[in-house]
Amino acid sequence: MTQITDFDSLLAAARQQPDPQRLLFVFVRSVLHDDHAPHEAERFNAGQGGILQPVLCVDKTPAELTNFAALKAESARTGEAWQLMFVAAIGGANGQVPSSDDAEEPLKRMIQTIQTGGDVSRYLAFDHQGEPVRFL
Repeated sequence: MTQITDFDSLLAAARQQPDPQRLLFVFVRSVLHDDHAPHEAERFNAGQGGILQPVLCVDKTPAELTNFAALKAESARTGEAWQLMFVAAIGGANGQVPSSDDAEEPLKRMIQTIQTGGDVSRYLAFDHQGEPVRFL
């Protein structure tokens, strides 16, 4: 079993799976909700609190990715700033890679889970440097 220590080890693990994989990415940033209280703004300005707002999503096969630096550069070209990236995978069957159409509903569910403050522990999360983030 491959241990995921950073984004590039995730790519290596995805490439080693017996069934072809499609990786699902949701990039988020922390924002204050519209009806925040003054103390929430103070905490947010100190780097705590806020809510996660999805700003980008994409699906890719491991073969379409070289490393974290390339994915980060691609995301930068969109002009959308992000702080965290959530990742999930869907596996193919009979040697067939799942299509982008196959990824559409799982990506929508990921976005909904993040927006509603649902359980994001089922996803891997990485910071802007490609290091894993754990939620307690």
